[in-house]
Amino acid sequence: MIMKRKSIKQFAWMYRCLCRWLCLCIIMLLSVFSIAHAQESFYAGDDARIQYVGRIDFTQPHQPRLWLPGSYFCFYTRDNQVQLIIEDEQLYGQHQNYLEIVIDGKPLQRIHLTRRVDTILIQLPADHSRSGHQVLICKDTESGNGFVACRGIICKTLLKPDPLPARKIECFGNSITCGFGADTSEIPCGKGAWYDQHNAYMSYGAVAARLLRAQWHLSAVSGIGLIHSCCQMQITMPEVYDKIDMREDSLPWNFANYQPDVVTICLGQNDGIQDSVAFCKAYVQFIHALRKVYPHAYIICLNSPMADEKLNTVLKKYISSVCKAIQDEGDTRISYFFFTRRYNHGCGQHPDVREQQEMGKLLAAYIRSRMHW
Repeated sequence: MIMKRKSIKQFAWMYRCLCRWLCLCIIMLLSVFSIAHAQESFYAGDDARIQYVGRIDFTQPHQPRLWLPGSYFCFYTRDNQVQLIIEDEQLYGQHQNYLEIVIDGKPLQRIHLTRRVDTILIQLPADHSRSGHQVLICKDTESGNGFVACRGIICKTLLKPDPLPARKIECFGNSITCGFGADTSEIPCGKGAWYDQHNAYMSYGAVAARLLRAQWHLSAVSGIGLIHSCCQMQITMPEVYDKIDMREDSLPWNFANYQPDVVTICLGQNDGIQDSVAFCKAYVQFIHALRKVYPHAYIICLNSPMADEKLNTVLKKYISSVCKAIQDEGDTRISYFFFTRRYNHGCGQHPDVREQQEMGKLLAAYIRSRMHW
């Protein structure tokens, strides 16, 4: 009986020790967790250390809105992970927007937003040779998919950013410039929705800008034309070129916020073959309008990279005559660049990602020769 009582006492003592040890472990783990996370801070979307490029809508306090394709923001951190809090307009009640996540200039992943407010966890490489990482978030989809807004960033360190590139490029255009139908890495052509293959980050304008170490604006809308838009669209480029949204928004864009060194124009695919006098007159008027807001920019007129031979022949003729007319007026800061082959291996006979990259390299080479960059 005495031995039995002694065994019970020993068991009780061991049980109490085990409980104390477990409680101590839990307290230590909670302390470590609390210390690790106590250092994290929330930085609102309008924090001065977050850099925005594009026709950004700042009317909503603390959460700037990105509308146009290729609009982006970036920041620097030395953390191993950060959290982004992103609002998706969910136009028509649908989750339509895609974002490109880029770390130190290398695309990490393309994300399809699925909630009205998404918290995106980004794991960063543990590279101790760097003083910090650049995180760039690019809107891969366009205004027709609604806005995305940066509500804020959760991280331990938000560093003072490096200056943005001094060079600036703006590309006016249609679905080709938007990066429509280019990316079939996740959803093949003919599957999903019309926007599922959008990749503005890999469009020719953004590719050319990065090769030239320049900022970029993609002022483009799928289906838009100069005097005639497709797909029952009721707007043309001259009617919306001065807006933030460029689709249905009435917010005016302040051109003083971004003065590009180079402006490219890629229009005509959706116009089709039009009366030469009407088309060329509208083109000249559009260039005049751009020249008023961009007095020092070099303007480059492009043919349509996806046009068939018949349309391409006509567009080249029209664009050549437009550039000559502007030059005859005394404006020598204009020329044209024609792609020499058709790019149509993406969805809906649009350029795919590989072709967009090739187009971007060709355009970058031409800009470099003209601007001596």
